[in-house]
Amino acid sequence: MTDILAPTPEAITEAARHILDGGLVAFPTETVYGLGADATNDEAVAAVFAAKGRPAFNPLIVHFAEAAGVADVATLDGPAAELAGAFWPGALTLVLPRRDPCPVSLLASAGLDTIAVRVPHHRAAHDLLAAAGCPVAAPSANPSGRVSPTTAAHVAEALGAAVRVIIDGGPCRVGLESTVIELTGTIPRLLRPGGIPAEDIEAVVGPLARPDPGAAPASPGMGTRHYAPGRPLRMNAASAGAGEALLAFGPDAPEGAPNLSPTGNLEEAAANFFAMIRALDTPDNRGIAVMPIPDSGLGRAINDRLRRAASA
Repeated sequence: MTDILAPTPEAITEAARHILDGGLVAFPTETVYGLGADATNDEAVAAVFAAKGRPAFNPLIVHFAEAAGVADVATLDGPAAELAGAFWPGALTLVLPRRDPCPVSLLASAGLDTIAVRVPHHRAAHDLLAAAGCPVAAPSANPSGRVSPTTAAHVAEALGAAVRVIIDGGPCRVGLESTVIELTGTIPRLLRPGGIPAEDIEAVVGPLARPDPGAAPASPGMGTRHYAPGRPLRMNAASAGAGEALLAFGPDAPEGAPNLSPTGNLEEAAANFFAMIRALDTPDNRGIAVMPIPDSGLGRAINDRLRRAASA
């Protein structure tokens, strides 16, 4: 059963506790309603992808109550700091270099060395993020490919029991996703138009570059290429070949190999996927052989990423 709650202090405390327990909470921002999870919890982030039926692991936007919290997970300086000062809190997402180490799940960043971050301009969102005290990954609270929700009723209709708590903050003021700007190169790059006009952003940092169609997607709604390891990757392998490392799956896997999920649980496999791939992507291994993953549920997203990596 889903609880739809007004943003009272008691409801905010309950929702924050649910996030910290690894659950999913829908909450309003000035743009659209987000489906929130503890961004530092691999399993919680995997549950977001499962609830949305997301066909591929695109990066998720990680939300903070205050700009100061971003410094714990990303490099925020230069033009990025100027944009944060001008537009946060607000409908602007910045794609920044991840810190190393970074507490945010690699799954939330889709395995990339960047992280998409935002400070929303909405009282209920601020109070929830402050109460949770952790980075919150929050894509739009709707099934993948469906229209983004701008009321609590939209969320309840689209996601139903997949989300335990919905904070009802009324209709979203902007009703359009955030503008996304990448700041990992010499020139800020517009990745997604949104709630803040590009002209307003250019007034602060100068002309913006446009997306590189061959680049890995750094935010939702972009391109087709994704993170690929430096070692050759082979799918549907029964065993590792000479010089290969085996990435196992399921209860019948050989002992000793890293196993995405010894029980065959696809959410657990998704939660472990990027960290295990990276751990095997070393010069000691000539390649990575991955055991078959069922092509259903989150298995489709895992296989989508493996196919792209294998063909890179």
